[in-house]
Amino acid sequence: MKEMILSNVDREMKIALEKYEEPKDIKRVLSGMRPTGKIHLGNYFGALKTWIELSKRAESFFFIADWHAITTSYHNTSELAENTVQMMADWLAAGLDPERSVLFVQSWVKEHAELHLLLSMIVPVRWLERNPTYKEMMENLKDRELATYGFLGYPVLQTADIVIYKADTVPVGIDQIPHLELSREITRRFNRFFGEIFPEPRPYLSEAPKLPGLDGRKMSKSYGNCIYLSDSEEEVNKKVMSMVTDPARVRKTDPGHPEVCSVFSYHKIFSPSERVKEIEEACRKGEIGCVQCKRELAKNLNSFLSPIREKREELLTDRNTLIDIFREGSRKAREVASQTMEEVRRAMNFLRE
Repeated sequence: MKEMILSNVDREMKIALEKYEEPKDIKRVLSGMRPTGKIHLGNYFGALKTWIELSKRAESFFFIADWHAITTSYHNTSELAENTVQMMADWLAAGLDPERSVLFVQSWVKEHAELHLLLSMIVPVRWLERNPTYKEMMENLKDRELATYGFLGYPVLQTADIVIYKADTVPVGIDQIPHLELSREITRRFNRFFGEIFPEPRPYLSEAPKLPGLDGRKMSKSYGNCIYLSDSEEEVNKKVMSMVTDPARVRKTDPGHPEVCSVFSYHKIFSPSERVKEIEEACRKGEIGCVQCKRELAKNLNSFLSPIREKREELLTDRNTLIDIFREGSRKAREVASQTMEEVRRAMNFLRE
């Protein structure tokens, strides 16, 4: 898998990926997700599915990163609380189990902020300025002022999120590899100054399937091309019927090229393997039309989403109980974070109260 990924990334990413080795002895996992809206299929296959699998083999901490959400959206926080609740429902409906994992809200564990402050004292600014995502987002999001202390320093907060639980493994997407490499550098620097307090976090890359958006581009909320876990059956049907297919195929009887068709990429995930072979062969021979192909996909996709939708709706009918699950998870997270911070304060020679 590593060789396949390396052939499709830019130079800076390639340097970080060349150092990647899949962790073998995973003991404690941590990851988080920003509450910027409802979760779509790309989020599920790119992160949640991996989290669920890892939670069955290691101690796991997963958090809703509401502080991170305002690094780029500080100008409008009106939907932050509601997005947090929606994410809670998405996670549980998708299969994250609070009996297996500690599920919590970042801002409910104030120790993250204290460690962020302390780590920020030792991190050179030049380390943060070389972050490729920082440069890219400064270029792409010109509609808002991103030259803020919070945005520049979010990798420091990210590091605090990880090491405060002494997590040895962090499931990440390819684009997050350089961020985690920076976290490892910060961890080494802290340990060099104050002793071996934190383990160096290692990345875990899952072989997530490529799931394009409705228009063939990367699935993204900003593109408006997503299929959400919460979409109704009617919404799914409508979205699937709007998906782009083989642009060279004009008539049903024209030979198709399923390798360039977004609909076929979904069939490979949501349809039985035997049927996928039949669809591929029929498409190449011009024996199945795009409308029929889409209708079949919509049916299979709704079969996958239906139990998630039902569970999600059930959870949202009792929001207090839903929030209590994350409140209890945050209490558990604070116990671990508080113990770590005692070690940090002692190592940094602060006067005890």
